[in-house]
Amino acid sequence: MSPAQWGNPNGIKCVKETLPVLNYTKPLDLNHDMRMYDLVAKVAKNMKNVPVSLIDITRMSDYRKDAHTSLYSIRQGKLLTPEQKADPQKYADCIHWCLPGVPDVWNQILYTRILSKSSPPSPHPPLPPQ
Repeated sequence: MSPAQWGNPNGIKCVKETLPVLNYTKPLDLNHDMRMYDLVAKVAKNMKNVPVSLIDITRMSDYRKDAHTSLYSIRQGKLLTPEQKADPQKYADCIHWCLPGVPDVWNQILYTRILSKSSPPSPHPPLPPQ
């Protein structure tokens, strides 16, 4: 993802981003390869023995340019050195997500979905028509 796609052409990747994308009225064009999503959706729809439903979090997550680990990432088991942090164009991690943040929202959505699917039926059946 480039800074221009985030509306920050002078920015360096995800470094120093502190807010999500705001006041954007159309989906962001981040060049997602939606073929994989379409394939997964097709497979899930055709599963007969195990019911599977998809929760599409892609678009929601796209707007969270501020939620990446950036220069506070670990490479090969070590924190970035001061020299590496001084070169964000090369070392900023704009792929992985920070905790807490976007993954927490994913978990809340999943938890709500699980609870809504496992809720017992209402103890008060509908009244018969008169």
